Amino acid sequence: MKNFTNLFSVLLLAGIAYSCSQAETKSLLPSKGEVIPVNIQPLEKGSYSIPIPTSGNFTTKNETILSFKVGGIISKINVEEGEKVVKGQLLATLNLTEIQSGLDQSKIGLEKAKRDFERVARLYTDSVATLEQKQNSETALGIAEQQVKAAAFNLEYSQIRANQSGFVLTKFVNEGQQVTSGAPVLQINGNNADAWVFRTSVNDQNWSSISLGDSASLTTDTEENRSFSGKIVRKSQAADPATGAFWIEISPDNPGEIKLASGMFGRATIFPSNQIEAWEIPYESLLDAQGDQGYVFVSKDKKTAEKVSVKLGKISPQSVQVTEGLAGYPHLIISGSAYLTDQSQIKIQN
Repeated sequence: MKNFTNLFSVLLLAGIAYSCSQAETKSLLPSKGEVIPVNIQPLEKGSYSIPIPTSGNFTTKNETILSFKVGGIISKINVEEGEKVVKGQLLATLNLTEIQSGLDQSKIGLEKAKRDFERVARLYTDSVATLEQKQNSETALGIAEQQVKAAAFNLEYSQIRANQSGFVLTKFVNEGQQVTSGAPVLQINGNNADAWVFRTSVNDQNWSSISLGDSASLTTDTEENRSFSGKIVRKSQAADPATGAFWIEISPDNPGEIKLASGMFGRATIFPSNQIEAWEIPYESLLDAQGDQGYVFVSKDKKTAEKVSVKLGKISPQSVQVTEGLAGYPHLIISGSAYLTDQSQIKIQN
């Protein structure tokens, strides 16, 4: 019986507390027709541009994937990933047995074509061979000469030499491996500091606001306390089919001051020069935002609140750009909106 009495007391107290809280909540809500106190701010249209934060990777504009002209078995790879190379340095070779044999055969064929042409030319002089026979032997000699050139060319490009001074980024194959013509063998980049770029992806809205030459600020994890200036040097003209994003390339102004490696992660803040005409309003004054649409309360006479639909631009943590919907309204209601409905009577507090 005692336990029952205690339980009843607890339930009674909880019911009283709930009733009090409900009464207090109702007392906070304005009654119909009551003048609602609000704060306002002037609405002035201006030109705005919000910095665009993004992330990406550093790379070089002169990265090159090297391969053999012909297929074969790799005899030797003389470098490893990360190794420094100089222009003209021999990096890799194929087993030349088959390729050298092809060149030797073409040379033998050329010697035979020369003998045949010389014999037919003498016979033609003695009126024994016809003009057609002489022309055919001359053609065969020309074909043999070109075959020697092609075989020599293939032999030359059975070796890979560095096309520039720089570093080996990637080694795709190993010695003894068979490769086809044009298969990637090594990837190198140049050591020219001016070749470094920062590549990042942005959405279509940001892409449209960025122009070539716009300034940017770059940071890396290796030098967190420093930022480096740069500018936009390239922007894609088509979206990536897989992601739907557009890429942007930023060239550091002084790349020699940054410790860079190909593929290094970094961050950028882009400062678009293109500005739009818009109103900038506090984030808390925006209601029921969905996509690029939302609502705000405004006032023309400082006595009546009007709920209007607006089109949104860029959104930041503190403010929102409104591109359409506020023309002709001099005042924006920035507090008290939770108690307002369209045509509510208001009283200005600030």
